[in-house]
Amino acid sequence: MTTNPKVTLVTCKALPNLFPGEEGLLDELASRGCDPQIKVWNDPDVDWADAGMVVVRSVSDYAADRPAFLEWTRQLHRVQNSKDVLNWNTDKHYLKVLAAMGLPTIPTNWLEPSQKLTKHQIHTRFPAFGEFVVKPAVSSGVRDVGRYTTVDIRQRQAAMRQVQGLLGEGRSVMLQRYVEEIDLHGEISLVFFNGLVSHAVEKRSALHPASVTNPKMHEAVVTAEAADSVAWTWGEQIRRVLHDYVRARLGHDEQFLFNRVDLVPDGKGSFLVMEVSLVDADLYLGSTPGALGNFADAISARVHW
Repeated sequence: MTTNPKVTLVTCKALPNLFPGEEGLLDELASRGCDPQIKVWNDPDVDWADAGMVVVRSVSDYAADRPAFLEWTRQLHRVQNSKDVLNWNTDKHYLKVLAAMGLPTIPTNWLEPSQKLTKHQIHTRFPAFGEFVVKPAVSSGVRDVGRYTTVDIRQRQAAMRQVQGLLGEGRSVMLQRYVEEIDLHGEISLVFFNGLVSHAVEKRSALHPASVTNPKMHEAVVTAEAADSVAWTWGEQIRRVLHDYVRARLGHDEQFLFNRVDLVPDGKGSFLVMEVSLVDADLYLGSTPGALGNFADAISARVHW
């Protein structure tokens, strides 16, 4: 008797039913001949040797203990995305490498705990004008991300406290100017399954001035549609650089089961990449017809290979 291949969708305790819009994923996979289940990644009672193909989904708490998360991945026989991807993509220093390889990213000032920066040295790294963003290099979603303005002394002081707090915890910090085009045009997320663009989502920022964002907040999806020709062009540029990076790391190429690229138009006819999400990406599967089925198709194709 032939049994259906097992697929384990992995989440965290706070999201027992995966991301909003993914509630129907179990049924979609079952209809494609899979035996799906949902498990929490750090549940000690789960037998991961019997998990089949593991698909990492809403593991939004990995940043609280990245070493434990990476240790968990090492015991998995078959996981998507791969263990190497889960390693490098959980630390945003990858953006520094991708920028050096030609990918247009938001200019970033990196502050490291090993630098032992004084308050004055941190202050000199803040931008001289406009708004700016403080975020840890290891973070999930908008957790611990703050948006501030340079013209208000209280906001600069709040930003200083956040930076010193993160560095004091041994966490690397990213300082970026706030890209005004986000407020004007919103962010665009391109969602890929098995290397192909599935859909594009336009969002409004969840970052509010003078605050560290509530980690429970999500960006507001404004529109979702099939990717247009411009998104295809940008997506291909991003895809080429990403796969060059993978080949440089591994000596061979590797296909991603899923990938979400967050970008913003730069006002000059091109774009800036904000993030490449290959670990806990909300894929906005409920935002447009066909997206949930596209993802189920991609998983089914992998598990039946």
